[in-house]
Amino acid sequence: MDVRDYYQTLGIPRTATPAEIKKAFRKLAREHHPDKKPGDKAAELRFKDANEANEVLSDPDKRAKYDRFGKDWEAYAHAGAAAGRGPGGTADPFGPGGPFAGYAGFGGAGSGNVRYEFRTSGRGHAASADAGGFSDFFEMLFGSGGVPGAGGGARSAGRGGDARAVLAPVEATAEISLEEAFHGASRIVDVGGRRLEVTIPRGVDTGSRVRLSGKGPDGRDLIVVIQLHPHGVFTRRGADLEREVPVTLSEALLGGEVPVGTLKGRVLLTLPPGTQNGKSFRLTGQGMPRLKGGEPGDLYVRIRVILPTRLTDEGREAAARFLDLAHQPDPRT
Repeated sequence: MDVRDYYQTLGIPRTATPAEIKKAFRKLAREHHPDKKPGDKAAELRFKDANEANEVLSDPDKRAKYDRFGKDWEAYAHAGAAAGRGPGGTADPFGPGGPFAGYAGFGGAGSGNVRYEFRTSGRGHAASADAGGFSDFFEMLFGSGGVPGAGGGARSAGRGGDARAVLAPVEATAEISLEEAFHGASRIVDVGGRRLEVTIPRGVDTGSRVRLSGKGPDGRDLIVVIQLHPHGVFTRRGADLEREVPVTLSEALLGGEVPVGTLKGRVLLTLPPGTQNGKSFRLTGQGMPRLKGGEPGDLYVRIRVILPTRLTDEGREAAARFLDLAHQPDPRT
């Protein structure tokens, strides 16, 4: 199983701006640079991962391909360029000089009604195509960026060669809750009529891709794309979480311990006297686990002061006396 998510690596959402990407990369580079942590293999790996993620996400063209194809974006890009579908490419892939030149029956004049059969080595799977349609053949060739004639690529059985086409991976979607992303979960995915149990690792986010080698139809790889449901309490920012906690006027003015629910359980937050409405506190390590290990994210708690309502006459008088004693300058000036 292989999981890769460049956004998760940098700890940013998929909607991050170029400036946010740059800022996140610089932070990670400073934290895990080999010069700062000599001999720390884990730090060196995180530094390399951050470099790789930044190289792709900071380039608009590469980022667009990654957002569309995920981890295999380079393979798709190379395959598209080879077939004349790359940036500015208009060449006929079956014409003279094209990667499929000499494959009669696909494009070009005089192809007739020729049909070809291609088999994957050791699996006995066959796909056929004629002059009017070759989508299966094209998918087989370009699923992994393969090009005929290069390192044992696909060859026409009609020309006497065996076929070694690598099949494209199959994708499925798994919708999970934030709690399941925190603790890990499993899902039953229906692929080609087969029900497969997929283990979802801790720390996944929307767009994370879980690869199961050879578990798809015809022995293809199965890629499960994660879709995270919005949560009613917590907002996720990469590995960090945010939530709001209401407090009474007494707790805000005089301070005290306030219970706060986290995905791990309940903790007590100590409020200092005079805590302002909207004040944010960080609870270290109470955020999401990270896919590639390391310290978990943090939980940011934003305070919302709830004022008393429906005061009695006696209560209003007491409040007025208190406010006379607790002189407060005009905050608008």
